[in-house]
Amino acid sequence: MDKLSSQARSNLMSRVKNANTKPEIIVRRLLHKMGYRFRLHNKKLPGSPDIVLPRHQKVIFIHGCFWHSHDCSRGKRPTTRVEFWNDKLDANKNRDNNAYASLHDLGWQVLIIWECWLKDLDKVSGVLSDFLNPVNG
Repeated sequence: MDKLSSQARSNLMSRVKNANTKPEIIVRRLLHKMGYRFRLHNKKLPGSPDIVLPRHQKVIFIHGCFWHSHDCSRGKRPTTRVEFWNDKLDANKNRDNNAYASLHDLGWQVLIIWECWLKDLDKVSGVLSDFLNPVNG
């Protein structure tokens, strides 16, 4: 059972941000420190990627584990209002997958950074470096 009233829950959920989140800012700082310059939230691209590197033809999404159903402890689905949450989270996953496919069709390479990965910034830096500087051969 929810410990909050429906009005309190509604107020709480209305404050959930979809842009310029703390995880996004962390990744942007890492990229900037690595010397990369980028654009933010290009609404002309499918899925409105969080970070766009036009020069490299690459985009980065920073996903919250819960909202995008990551396979980790933070991505666990609620046990109340199961049908509602399953429909909502499944729709998010489908929308994400459609956006990734459309971006690939347009020639963009896609990287997803999960919120839970930000516990180890060295690892995230390595993932970003590998994505942006692939080794040929």
